[in-house]
Amino acid sequence: TAPYNADFDGDEMNLHVPQSLPARAEAELMMLSPRVIVSGQSNRPVMGIIQDTLLACQKMTKRSTFIEKDLTFNMLMWVGQWNGKIPIPAIIKPKELWTGKQLLSTILPKINLKSKSNNGPPNDSSGKSMPNTFNMYDHIVTIQEGELLEGRICKKIIGSGMGGLIHTSWLDAGHEDTARFM
Repeated sequence: TAPYNADFDGDEMNLHVPQSLPARAEAELMMLSPRVIVSGQSNRPVMGIIQDTLLACQKMTKRSTFIEKDLTFNMLMWVGQWNGKIPIPAIIKPKELWTGKQLLSTILPKINLKSKSNNGPPNDSSGKSMPNTFNMYDHIVTIQEGELLEGRICKKIIGSGMGGLIHTSWLDAGHEDTARFM
């Protein structure tokens, strides 16, 4: 609803049926959802990851999230562009375990992003963030060539803000890859 500036309070839309083939093609291209992820008016995303998917991204990118072999294979089978290669497990013994970051990396577009999420260290009395030598809050998000190397995904990173994952993906990888990822 965001690209059409609509909500659920009784809004209505008018339907116009283009009569010629060029008019139909133009309307289809202009109204295609992946093409309106980023607004032409403000050059910022009007769509983002919210609710259940946002919560899943947050939980999967926690440091303590490990996924067993059967669930890993089940998730990989649902990835449309999966090349058939299984990532090397993060833990091999006593049983093979993959991290949520590894599995999220299988669906990320081939982009580079470095940003800070909202779950960083608290600010001191002067408003400056406290030093964080070991990144214990996991708030620095680094994606290189579509691989999530560090950080925990939050709404600031994957939401509809400028410079986030959706915006960077739309600018660098294109509207089709961004729509596939979403």
